[in-house]
Amino acid sequence: MPPLANRSAGKPCYNSSFPLGRAVCKLMSIVDAGLADAATIAKYEPVIGLEVHVQLKTNTKIFSASSHEFGNAPNTQTDPVVLGLPGALPVLNRKAVALAVRASLALDCRVNRYSQFARKNYFYPDLPKGYQISQYDKPLAERGLLDIDVNGTRKRIGITRLHMEEDAGKTVHDGFSDSQRYSYVDLNRAGAPLCEIVSEPDIRSSEEAVAYLNELKLIVQFSGASDCDMEKGQLRCDANVSIRPRGQKEFGTRCEIKNVNSFRYVKQAIEYEIARQAALLEAGGTVIQETRLFNTATGATAGMRGKEEAHDYRYFPEPDLPPLIVSDAWQQEIRGAMPELPPAKRRRFVAEYGLSEYDARVLTLTKAAADYFEAAAQASSRPKTAANWVQGELMGALNAAGKKIEDSPIAAEELAALIKLIHDGSLSGKLAKEVFAKMFAGGKSAAEIVAAEGLQQISDTGELEAIIADLLAKSPQQVAQYRGGKTGVIGFFVGGVMRATRGQANPKLVNELLKKALDG
Repeated sequence: MPPLANRSAGKPCYNSSFPLGRAVCKLMSIVDAGLADAATIAKYEPVIGLEVHVQLKTNTKIFSASSHEFGNAPNTQTDPVVLGLPGALPVLNRKAVALAVRASLALDCRVNRYSQFARKNYFYPDLPKGYQISQYDKPLAERGLLDIDVNGTRKRIGITRLHMEEDAGKTVHDGFSDSQRYSYVDLNRAGAPLCEIVSEPDIRSSEEAVAYLNELKLIVQFSGASDCDMEKGQLRCDANVSIRPRGQKEFGTRCEIKNVNSFRYVKQAIEYEIARQAALLEAGGTVIQETRLFNTATGATAGMRGKEEAHDYRYFPEPDLPPLIVSDAWQQEIRGAMPELPPAKRRRFVAEYGLSEYDARVLTLTKAAADYFEAAAQASSRPKTAANWVQGELMGALNAAGKKIEDSPIAAEELAALIKLIHDGSLSGKLAKEVFAKMFAGGKSAAEIVAAEGLQQISDTGELEAIIADLLAKSPQQVAQYRGGKTGVIGFFVGGVMRATRGQANPKLVNELLKKALDG
């Protein structure tokens, strides 16, 4: 059959006169023209499984004493073990194991007493030994679960396994003057301790995938196993995506999308891949099992290589490491030191502090936010007010400044002191917001700002009655309107009192005194 024309140039297929050629051209034109529309996609059910690689929170690598700190000069964190030099032997990092067990328990996995490391053989420039030490048929933990909430609907996602492995290095393909000719290898990350968390193929949409990733990240962070900082590569995701006609039990052919580094891109990549596979099947084509990459610039996935199977990696037990034994006593010790996890913390916030489920979920989006809120709630004895200020003024100011809550210039105890000034009548809500802005900008306490600028709320009845009497004497027309039944005009008087007191009058007391004076 004659070759196809260059489709990227928009030319017709040379073989379009042949029946088979016409079919191929039709298939290619459909796929090239765009993705499947919503009606076509609706005919298929997505089946999605996620493989999440989490970097464990240790100071040294999993099998050697080198640091894996992010951001250091390239190739300054290597050693004979990382480089695979002759005679260098791996020694397992005990803390990495403890953190992986902690993550396993947090995800309700069964921790195996006996697990084993294996060699996963493949060649890549950033893998100096020519193999990766991982776990294969005897992983650290299995059969976990994770509950997610999507649009108010709860769903349970199974976790197949959690196993430990070493990270590879990093190959850099751009950013250098000669990047058109060469790629560069940085081995600082090689040997960093990872746990890989593999879900069951229980996910049915991109929204469910993102909900799963968000909850997984939170639980692992709260457990203390990892910071999960995606900007530092501490959490990376591979998505396995297939589709099948709705009602069909058998799975379709899956494609793996490798190393997507943000949840937003995971969502986009999954949606693109679903639409691509649907268009392909509708055109009479076949989905090929392969590994694909997601291009963030184009929002599209592209084929990288054929998808490997386990036998392609020629797994065999790692001869330089003994089996890993996690005794019952060690597991119980780790379990006993586990901190409170997000689901339990949310339930406690609702029960103990009277928060709504929505507020409890927002305040546990990060461990730092949860800790900040709880400190402010306890110090102020006003948990609902503290929740409102943390979610509103504080998070708004932090977002505008590009800061995280752990970098807040206002400590939780200082926010609590501001809340107390509101509730004891020293500050109005409006003035409190002004004081908050000055606290955030200058780092001074609420008490210092109030004292320096004379911002105390005026609650002296005699002083306010005199101001009201003067205002009513100067506004006979508005007084007549109010007494004639237009009670909404009271806002005019409230505004007048506030202007006269530079906003420092107690608004509740002002309303009471105005009604008394006008009705009298």
